[in-house]
Formats: sequence, structure tokens, C-alpha cells
Amino acid sequence: MAEIAANARHDPEAAAATRRYFWNRFLVYAVLTLFAVIYLAPLLVVVFNSLREQSEIARNGLISLPRSFRLDAWAEAWGTYCVSGTCEGMKRNFFNSLWMAIPATVISTLLGAMNGYVLSKWRFKGSEVLFNLMLLGVFMPGQISLMPWAFLLGKLGLTNSTYGLVLIHVVQGISFTTLFCRNFYVSIPDDLIKAARIDGAGFWRIFRKIILPLSPPILIVTVIWQFTGIWNEYLFGVVFTSGQQQPITAALVALTAGGTTARAYDVMSAAVLIGALPPLLIYLFGGKYFVRGLTQGAIK
Repeated sequence: MAEIAANARHDPEAAAATRRYFWNRFLVYAVLTLFAVIYLAPLLVVVFNSLREQSEIARNGLISLPRSFRLDAWAEAWGTYCVSGTCEGMKRNFFNSLWMAIPATVISTLLGAMNGYVLSKWRFKGSEVLFNLMLLGVFMPGQISLMPWAFLLGKLGLTNSTYGLVLIHVVQGISFTTLFCRNFYVSIPDDLIKAARIDGAGFWRIFRKIILPLSPPILIVTVIWQFTGIWNEYLFGVVFTSGQQQPITAALVALTAGGTTARAYDVMSAAVLIGALPPLLIYLFGGKYFVRGLTQGAIK
């Protein structure tokens, strides 16, 4: 054994292969580290500025390590900073986004699950054509639907309200949720559904007793996708709401155009982090489930 190990240590081809393996691994980790720094650098700059004093930011610039630590900017951004003519901070806009994103996510996910169930397990004549037509919504830019939505919201009396934004995001999100759920449910064996039908189970019972218990991976993917997309959506919030009805993404624009001559970069940084906190927390705690769900059939 000792002789074999000695020969292996002096094998030039094995040594060259080891060196290639080391440098390839080193190159991979170097590239990954570079991209991680590029992605994390803006976040670190915003976090540091939210904790620094405004005088220090003015003296040392936006990109600098903090020499002071304070949370006053967070309290001001949340409760007293003047946005869109009112001095209530970002609190109201934060809750507007919350009341918009949660129901829109839940409703669009449930509708997508039902659509996916029908289009994969209860196919009918023309179901494939209908599915392909629904896919058009995935690729359709939001700008195209602005005029129809303005007309519809006006007719329904939902202009400048959170309810109007919930309706928009439910309808706009059905294409994505249907695509995810339909592609996941296709992998469920048809024999399982046939056996349940032979035993007397109907449409809703199969959905509740068989489909939904098998759905957590794709439902987690859909919920994370929808919530982050709705929370970060900007176009509809700016166009269809104003003042205190705006979601937090639209209010951030008003904050940067507040009309003051001196920029409160510490408060603005804290406000940006308040707006980004829910999606960051969701990806922090649910990221692995999102990837796991994608690998189990969300995207095919």
C-alpha cells in the first residue's frame, strides 16, 4: 500500500490533473465571489447609509464605511418623514402594499391551481388552445393593458384604491400561476386520478384530497413568485393610485422627488430598506423551498 501511494504521489499525470482541478475550482469560486460582491455591494451601501449620520454622509460621501451608528433615520422614515405632502413616513404605504400583495397572491395562486388542475387532468376540446392563449399573458407587457384597466377601474369605481390594484394583480398573475401549476400537475400520474374517479370521487374531492396535498412544492414557488412580483411592481401603482393610496414602491419615487434642497440620504436609505424588507425576508427563509419547487417541475 505504501508503494502504491508513493507511486501515486510521483505520477506526473495525476499531479497535473490535481493542479487543473485546483485551478478550475479556484476560478469558479473567484467568479462566484466576484458576482456576489457585485450583487451585495449596493445593499451594503444602503444599509451603511441608513445607519450613518447625515452630516457624516455629506462629509465622506455615499460610499464609505460607517463611523457612527444610529437608528434615528429608520424611525423617521417609518413614522414622520414627509412624503407626497403628508408627514406620516412610509408606514401607510407599507401597509398599502401589504393589503395589496397578500390577497392578490392568495387569490391568484388558488385560481392558478384550479386552472392548472383542469388543464392537466380534466382536459376538454380546445383546452390546449385555451392554455396557449393564457400563456400570452406571461409575455404581454403591462403598458399594453393600461388603457383597458383605466376604463374598467373607472366603471367599477375602484380608481385610486388598493382594491383596484388587487384586482389588477390577480388578473395579471393568473397566466403565471396557471403555467406553474399546470406544468407541475402534468407530472402527477393520470392513473391516480382515474382510480379516484372509479372510487366515486368527483372534481372537487379529487382536487382537495389528492391534488392539493401533492401541491406544496409548486404552491410555495407560486406564492413566492407572486408576492415578490406584486410587492415590487411599480407601473400600476404609479398610474392608478396617488397620495396616501400608493403602494410603497410608488411612494419611494415621491420620496426622492420631495422638493427639499438637501437630500436626507440616511432617511431615504432607511425607507428603501423598509420597502425591500418583505421580499428579502421571503427569499431568506423560503429561497431553498423555491429552488426545490422549481426543480420538481415548476418550469418545464
